[in-house]
Amino acid sequence: MNTLPRRHFLAGLAGAGLYSVSRPLYGKTPAESLNPQMEICLFSKHLQWLDYDGMAETAAKLGLDGLDLTVRPGGHVEPENVRKDLPRAVKAVQKAGLKVSMMTTAITDPDDPMTEPVLETAAEHGIRYYRLGYYRYDENRDIIEQLSGFTSKIQGLARLNKKYQMHGAYQNHAGRSFVGASLWDIWEMVKDEDPEWLGCQFDIRHATVESGQTWPMLLKLLLPYTKVIIAKDFRWEQTTEKKWKPENCPLGTGMVDFDSYFNKVKQAQIPGPISLHLEFPLGGADKGKRSLAWPRDYVLSIMEKEVETLKYMLQKAEL
Repeated sequence: MNTLPRRHFLAGLAGAGLYSVSRPLYGKTPAESLNPQMEICLFSKHLQWLDYDGMAETAAKLGLDGLDLTVRPGGHVEPENVRKDLPRAVKAVQKAGLKVSMMTTAITDPDDPMTEPVLETAAEHGIRYYRLGYYRYDENRDIIEQLSGFTSKIQGLARLNKKYQMHGAYQNHAGRSFVGASLWDIWEMVKDEDPEWLGCQFDIRHATVESGQTWPMLLKLLLPYTKVIIAKDFRWEQTTEKKWKPENCPLGTGMVDFDSYFNKVKQAQIPGPISLHLEFPLGGADKGKRSLAWPRDYVLSIMEKEVETLKYMLQKAEL
């Protein structure tokens, strides 16, 4: 029997009034009256406890426009099964009245034998955008030399993307060894490529962690290459007397300045879609688990609130 740790239950009820017990757990919500222009896709990692039909039906009930489908090892679609399973996943989503406009992959190498089958199959089923996998620096090797090698791979992927008429986007991810954490190195990798085929999936959470007050300038640098974005939030929490770390939290309860962010997105006319990530504790859904440790209805009520919050933010920004 799934149980919800008492501290999470109390945090859910009391945390700035985020999840009121008076709200319906799952079903009709005020979000249905909010209709932002930008297409909202839920990162399907958070629904990996459901099969394709269940994933699609749940996303529809949550009031989403589509899904950012995980097509990577451990995801909804395993790359080696892409020709069989991706059409099944897309069909289920379309049957529920939604879209699969974007997918998240582990693609980093144009010469990997799984790269072309994934891109070709996705293109055949109308997927326009995909997120690449990550590169990481080896601190014992020359940084510029490594970046040159990553850029060479990126150039090869840009050629494949053009072949299949897809846009590949590299996400900026915070962390000591992540290529792209500083955002400047993403620009170095993509600056000579056609942004129609290659760019950045701008993650405001990670940009705020790494860049603090300078993220607007970095966003401006990458705007020509930014077509798809991510929404999630965090706050700094003290773990020991001298140690702090970023902890993920629900939208609007952390340190991300969404008013400024979405204002800049509007000014730049970034088309979207936007991928909604729920990385804070969510009974295993946050980690892409295949089963939930918390009651299903409680998890869905939190997801529902996040969709409602994002819709409100986007509509407020006239996006």
